[in-house]
Amino acid sequence: MRIPRQRIKIALRLWMPVLMLRIVAALGEDGAAGAPGRIQGVIRPHAIIILPNTSGMEVLVCYEDEGVYIDTYGRITKETVLQWGEMPASVAYLQSNQVMGWGDKAIELRSAETGNLEGVFMHKKAQKLKFLCERNDKVFFASVQSGGSSQIYFMTLGQNSLFNW
Repeated sequence: MRIPRQRIKIALRLWMPVLMLRIVAALGEDGAAGAPGRIQGVIRPHAIIILPNTSGMEVLVCYEDEGVYIDTYGRITKETVLQWGEMPASVAYLQSNQVMGWGDKAIELRSAETGNLEGVFMHKKAQKLKFLCERNDKVFFASVQSGGSSQIYFMTLGQNSLFNW
């Protein structure tokens, strides 16, 4: 069950070195203001990305198949919502100021500032991929397969940050 975006309040808290995230929904069925309550069900968090050139005051919170831009007080700072084409298994921020999401059928590359799609790489077969690390212009990720076996891949980001496999 999807919760309407208008009824989700995102609160971000800095606590010691740990960045904690709470996603809270309003209880009222009719949309009337009410006491906030916790969302029933599981929300799949992916990443909290501190945006560059904001002095650490603005972040991109990626969860489920979307991302929202908020400040450190939990207020939404942009009406733009980053919307993935499919639910990613893994999301990572790249030094090129881009966000990469690994879905079962595709890898998407999006602008961290605007959420716009900048590139997509389709898989030959559905597989679960997880981000490992970024080093220089290479992004390393692994396939996660049942039975404990996996394979490691890397992608080279070119001048325009488009994919080279």
